[in-house]
Amino acid sequence: MNSMARAAAAHEIELLRRRYALATDLIGKGGEAEIAAGTQIYEAIFSADVAIRTVSPDGQGYQATGPVEWAGVVSGALDEYCATQHLIGTQLVDFQQLDVDGQGGVVGGEATLLSYLHAWHARPDGVTYVFIGTYEDRVEFFPERGWRIVNMVLTETSSEKRRMGTLE
Repeated sequence: MNSMARAAAAHEIELLRRRYALATDLIGKGGEAEIAAGTQIYEAIFSADVAIRTVSPDGQGYQATGPVEWAGVVSGALDEYCATQHLIGTQLVDFQQLDVDGQGGVVGGEATLLSYLHAWHARPDGVTYVFIGTYEDRVEFFPERGWRIVNMVLTETSSEKRRMGTLE
């Protein structure tokens, strides 16, 4: 297999999750323009019929189909916060299939992407919700569109609420 094509494809796949973090933080700002910009990014990184769900230790969670529906879920979930930041850590791509043409360009493929998450969500009262989790994505290559997430599961590893203070 063409190792350059494999490395380039892995990088493109990893960028999907990083762009997702940016989009989610934009949506978390709550303004109409920011929500629209975040939704537009979601539409660029997800397939039109992406299946999304979250899993928490208490069995609660969210589900959505499609990037626009997920943007609505995210907007509602983050609406009590005045700031959010989603930090993506370790990322691992595992190819199930990678089809490359004679010039080394990707023409098809399927992979999984595992990404670690550390996110914080600040409320106006100074309480911050810290969330640690793992994204498990299934991605596919679409001709003319590139790599897209077709299935996303976010599993909560740990979370806590803490009061933020100032240093003096």
